[in-house]
Amino acid sequence: MSIDPRVALQSLTAALEEHLAAASARRGEGDPNVEAAFFAVADAFEVYEDALYEAFSEVTPLQVFDDEEEEDDVLDEDLEIVED
Repeated sequence: MSIDPRVALQSLTAALEEHLAAASARRGEGDPNVEAAFFAVADAFEVYEDALYEAFSEVTPLQVFDDEEEEDDVLDEDLEIVED
């Protein structure tokens, strides 16, 4: 079953609005509401991009980064080659 890209876009827009509301009402570092809203945006974006591709063979210029990928990149940058 395919999702209409317009419906997926509306869901993404709503998720972005919820993220803004959560961020503006943030109660310190690691606020669970902000974290939940963050992941809701990521999930809604992936649904939108999948629907867009399925309907029109098109993608956005945006990308969702996984926390693990980001940590791996930082670790790779921190490595030095030591020659004796």
